[in-house]
Amino acid sequence: MKKSNYKHTWLFAIFILLVLTVLTLLFFTQNNKIKEKVNYESNNSEIKTLSDGTKYLVDPSKIGSGGPPKGGIGVDRGIPALAEKNIKFVSVEEADEWIEDNELVLALNYKGVERVYPLQILVWHEIANDNVAGDPILITYCPLCGSGIAYERKIEINGEKIETRFGTSGKLYNSNLVMYDEETDTYWQQIDGKAIIGELTGQELKEISIDTVVWRDWKSSHKNSEVLSQETGFSRQYGRDPYGNYYEDSFLIFDVENRDDRIHPKTVVLGIEIEGNYKAYREDDLIKEKVIEDEIDGVRIRIERGNDGIVKIENIETEEEIVKERDFWFAWYAFHPETELYGFE
Repeated sequence: MKKSNYKHTWLFAIFILLVLTVLTLLFFTQNNKIKEKVNYESNNSEIKTLSDGTKYLVDPSKIGSGGPPKGGIGVDRGIPALAEKNIKFVSVEEADEWIEDNELVLALNYKGVERVYPLQILVWHEIANDNVAGDPILITYCPLCGSGIAYERKIEINGEKIETRFGTSGKLYNSNLVMYDEETDTYWQQIDGKAIIGELTGQELKEISIDTVVWRDWKSSHKNSEVLSQETGFSRQYGRDPYGNYYEDSFLIFDVENRDDRIHPKTVVLGIEIEGNYKAYREDDLIKEKVIEDEIDGVRIRIERGNDGIVKIENIETEEEIVKERDFWFAWYAFHPETELYGFE
C-alpha cells in the first residue's frame, strides 16, 4: 500500500474517533438531562390527585377523626382556635396566681417580645392566631404528641404570600393535629407544618423557634413577659387537663404508621433536620449534660439548655440557629422513621 493510503487511513481513523467522542458526550449530556428530569418529576410525583382533582401528599384514607368536629376560629365549635379577639395578655405577677410552679408553658422570644402561652389554655384550643411584633404568628399545641410548635402565619397563593388564620380540622394523622387554613381549607399537619391535602398541598410553613418550659424556671428570669390570659371569651375548665395520665402512659389512643421501642414512646425529644438528615435528642440528656456538641452529615452543632428551660441549637461554624421541634418520641419517629437518636448510634 502506498504511503498516501496509510495517511488517509490514519486520518479516517482519527475522524471516526472524534465522531464517536462527540456522540458519547452528547449521549451522556442528554442522559444526565433525562435523569435530572426524572428526579425532578419524582420529587413532584409525591403529590397525587384524586378523581375530583384534589391534590394530596397523604392519602385521605389515612386521615382519621379525632372525635370533635371541625373547629371554629374564634367561634365555639369543635376545638375552637383562638382568634385575635380571644387573645389578651396579663403580667407574670397576675398569671402566677393561677399557674402552678410545675406547669408547662410555651415560651416565645420573638424580635424582643417575650410571650407565654400556658398549656392549661392551649390544651383546650390547640391553636392561637396571634400577632407578635407586628407579624402574624401561629402558635400550635397537640396534646396527643406533646408538640408545641410555632410558625409564620402566611401561605402562598399565586406566587404571593398572604396572611391567614388556622383552625383545627377535627382530624388526625399519625395521632397528630391536622390544621386547616381559612383561605383555602387546605389540610396542614402540625409536625413539620406541611400542607398535605388540598389546593396548597406541598407547601410548608416557616417554623419559628419556641420552647416548652416549666413555669417556675421561666418566671424567675423573665419577669416582664406577657402571659396569655384565661379570659378568652370561651367557657373552659382551664387548669384541668382532660388527658389525665396520657402523658406518662405508654398507651397511644390513636395509631401511627411507624413505631420504635428503643425508648418509652412518651419520652420528650427535641428533633432537628439538617440537609435532609433527622436526629432527636432526649430532653433528659440535655437537662443532665446542659451542653451537647454533635455532628450531623459533616455539620457541627451545639445544643445548650439554659436554667430557664430554653434550648438553643446552632451551627457551630456559621452560628446560625437551627429550629427544633419538641415532640414525644413516638410522634417524632412516626413522621421521621429515618431519624437518628442521640446516644443510640
